[in-house]
Amino acid sequence: MKRTILYAYIALMVAVGLPFLANLGEGGAQAAPAGHNAVNPTPLPAVDEAPPAPSASPETETLSPAPAALSAAPFPAPAQLRVLLPDGTAAAMDTQDYLTGVVSAEMPPGFHDEALRAQAVAARTYALYCAAFSKHGEAQVCTDYRCCQAWQSDAQLREKWGEDYDANYEKIRSAVEDTYGEYLAAGGQPVFAAFHSSSASATENSAAVWSAVPYLVSVPSPETADDVPNYISTLRCSPIDFRDTVLSAHPGADFSGPEDQWIGELRRDESGRVASVVLGGEEVSGTELRSLFSLRSTAFELSYSSSAFTFTVTGFGHGVGMSQYGADKMARLGADYRQILAHYYPGTTLVK
Repeated sequence: MKRTILYAYIALMVAVGLPFLANLGEGGAQAAPAGHNAVNPTPLPAVDEAPPAPSASPETETLSPAPAALSAAPFPAPAQLRVLLPDGTAAAMDTQDYLTGVVSAEMPPGFHDEALRAQAVAARTYALYCAAFSKHGEAQVCTDYRCCQAWQSDAQLREKWGEDYDANYEKIRSAVEDTYGEYLAAGGQPVFAAFHSSSASATENSAAVWSAVPYLVSVPSPETADDVPNYISTLRCSPIDFRDTVLSAHPGADFSGPEDQWIGELRRDESGRVASVVLGGEEVSGTELRSLFSLRSTAFELSYSSSAFTFTVTGFGHGVGMSQYGADKMARLGADYRQILAHYYPGTTLVK
């Protein structure tokens, strides 16, 4: 049974992945310059929420996606970063120390070593992307996950982990040290290494959330409800709350008809997430609905029955780039961190 599931997943990766690789052959060389990339002149989007606590680990299988190349970096990762701390001050911080605090905040220590290494590389890459244009003036990166990446101090980790501090710290520090100086690049520049908690079968195209980036395209992601706590969540709201929430952003919507007719056409993008829904005669994007109703992702179903509107949501996060639970599942299936990174950031090069 396990082998059958594995073969089905590999077939899905091939079926979905090959078209993207073909597209990258046409546009992958158009690298985004550091700072404000050519396809996204808007401010840098935030990496999404830290994941909830992990569930029991799945059994190990064998999985071998194409590995990322490891080559000499066009410039070395800096030994220090200037970090904007929660108290508003900027501090020079050893890059390895900073990354240990990021990985500790962004990924549970119970995740597989290879997933932690993949997270360390993604976090280093994201920090270098921000550092290239000093996003916060004097500071290059901040500690707020809504803006840059989550980060926790040693004191916070000691309080969070208690008697498990030593073992957890050593495991995460090892992942950071094992990948010393490594980051993902395209066109000689660090990439925007977005990541999120969990996906619903496939990751999202960056164009659906921000703008098109050739290495942030939809790829299969293997995590399921057996791997992710609260993988499927629901939100129920009364017709009055539903109507008023939509009207707060779309005052022209017409909810004068029967409640069961308020929901119109629902469109999905190629990853299966909601691209838009017609509500009260007005089209509302999936990303806007996620924000309006504080949904965990845009992979949702919307229905009306028993005098209530119900969102049934799968996964957690914006869906772009590396799925953290997907990375953990791939690692438990036998992939190493280079293979994980090559899968979630196709067309990039792993450099050191």
